[in-house]
Amino acid sequence: MRTWRDGDGTLTVGTDSGAGAREVPLRIAASYRARTRGLLGRDGIEGAMMLTPCGSVHTFRMRFPIDVAYLDRKFRVLAVRTMKPGRLGLPRLRARHVVEAEAGAMERWGVRPGVRVELRAAPATAPEAR
Repeated sequence: MRTWRDGDGTLTVGTDSGAGAREVPLRIAASYRARTRGLLGRDGIEGAMMLTPCGSVHTFRMRFPIDVAYLDRKFRVLAVRTMKPGRLGLPRLRARHVVEAEAGAMERWGVRPGVRVELRAAPATAPEAR
């Protein structure tokens, strides 16, 4: 099992079909603090945010509606929901990761139940040697 760290990455959709894959900028929230903060207090997001490990989300104190994709351990989409601010999402028993984006984004990207997505963390940059 992979251990994720907070940071940037890429979400790739459409790797199963032979058609062109779509790459989306991704923010990874793996620490307790980053997962708790999530998209709260933001006015929008460029790309998507992955919360891991995560099986359910809420939109209390959020400023905009979001699409939520629940992923299993193999990054297969279990469900996609659009949530308005002030809602509590139902927990998904097999969900291991959650990807959040602005409402309507998942449909544009082709994220739907049964689709497998690929998530890659950006390589960690080493501090400069002096």
